[in-house]
Amino acid sequence: MSEKQEKILYICTHANDDPEKAHLPFVLGNAALATDIKATVVLQSNGVYLAQKGFVDHMVSGGGFPPIKKLVADFLEQGGEIKVCKPCIAERNIDESDLIDGAVTTAGGALNIAAIEADAIFTF
Repeated sequence: MSEKQEKILYICTHANDDPEKAHLPFVLGNAALATDIKATVVLQSNGVYLAQKGFVDHMVSGGGFPPIKKLVADFLEQGGEIKVCKPCIAERNIDESDLIDGAVTTAGGALNIAAIEADAIFTF
């Protein structure tokens, strides 16, 4: 019998409009992954900009955290998942081909299922 892996879902709705809140899902997500907890960051509203190629390259660090470019790269390297709201990118004229490698689009139904399956949910 195998143990169920714990899962945390981080919902991020900010980018450069609130850099500290944009950093937190990736800071916490990296910490979760380091302790063998499955971590998924879902980007919604302005948070979708974090998955746009090149966007985080020049973003100001928030909260005294490392640059978000490094946090995102570390998150993906450790096996974290980034899901991006498809209607949100459409609203902001971002094409799926403009997303960073490792980011996949999602919509409401899949997010609801992920929330039901998660052991904890944080929203920033």
